[in-house]
Amino acid sequence: MSTRNSLSPWSYKPWWCQPWSILLTGIIIIASSWMLLDPLWLRILVSCPILVWWFYFLLLWPELMRRSGGLIGDDQSPEEATPQVRKSELN
Repeated sequence: MSTRNSLSPWSYKPWWCQPWSILLTGIIIIASSWMLLDPLWLRILVSCPILVWWFYFLLLWPELMRRSGGLIGDDQSPEEATPQVRKSELN
């Protein structure tokens, strides 16, 4: 049975840039704006950039990282993933 390594771009990010922290921060900001701000247009003005931020960092960016091929598998060290060039190949 073959096991497929899951390449996760999140393993390269610090704790404050993980999906749970991005969602939690956005939810707190949106909820606060809906509790503290009265005009609906101002609430929407606060919510829209956060929804765009979520779309980019939670959906689009991870997929772009996977497609780029720049992620290192679990069974590879960074040295193995970096192409090695010999001096004889440079001449």
